[in-house]
Amino acid sequence: MRFWHALPFMDPAEAIALAEASDESGFDGITVPDHLFYPKDLKSPYLYSDDGKPGFTPESPWPEPWSLICAMAARTKNIRFTTNVYIAPMRDIFTVAKAVSTAAVLSDNRVAMGVGAGWMREEFDATGQNFDTRGKRLEEMISALRKIWSGDWAEYHGDHIDFPAIKMSPVPTEPIPIYIGGHSPVAVRRAAGLADGWIGVDYKLDEAEEIVRKIRTRRDRVGRGDEPFEMILALWAHIDADLCRRFENMGVTGFMCAPWMFTKDKTVQGRVDATKRFADEIIAKVR
Repeated sequence: MRFWHALPFMDPAEAIALAEASDESGFDGITVPDHLFYPKDLKSPYLYSDDGKPGFTPESPWPEPWSLICAMAARTKNIRFTTNVYIAPMRDIFTVAKAVSTAAVLSDNRVAMGVGAGWMREEFDATGQNFDTRGKRLEEMISALRKIWSGDWAEYHGDHIDFPAIKMSPVPTEPIPIYIGGHSPVAVRRAAGLADGWIGVDYKLDEAEEIVRKIRTRRDRVGRGDEPFEMILALWAHIDADLCRRFENMGVTGFMCAPWMFTKDKTVQGRVDATKRFADEIIAKVR
């Protein structure tokens, strides 16, 4: 079982300090979120809350994820990074390809791209991308990005993404894993059929077990059940060795944790200390 340290809504300097502490303490990875801005007149409903409102404010920090990952990678040695999740279809394909590829090169192949279709129409409108076709474009993006990142001449001709032969440099020396976020039926289909993994956030135990079973069933149905596949979960539960074994047996490869959220000391040092305590009390004992 791998442990991923979630760092949402965080000042970049604080995130770098926690990345260093995570790397030194034995965490396996770090996840960072993605949004461009908070619109003053937000009309789009947030899909993951009962009242349709997001759990962040206009003042919540949203550093550009691949820039932050590059900064954290420069200060760490072993820990991996992924986005949870990067809203790729609100950007053009080449901006996505270049940013992620550069981060992969600078981190020495320590990144994966966790992606989602997005929910905030206002961001798509501002960047000139079609909100209504975002899901289809995301699916085409996944195929096109893999071609671009190969380092060879790449071209793609789809319904929504179309470009002639190009070559991008630099590209990493290893493939960049792509994880799908979310638990809707279409997210399950994309994860099982197109991706190298899946990321799910904030589930109760029975909810998590159900979605994991759905993904495994779908992967078996499309003939991918024996292929390597990352499944990363954030649970509303206390993590211990028994829970790790329970979900490992279901195919889950990693838990997402945020021990810094639950400390009374909100200083950087207090959050660093909480990170190290979690590693000593949970990670070390589970392993």
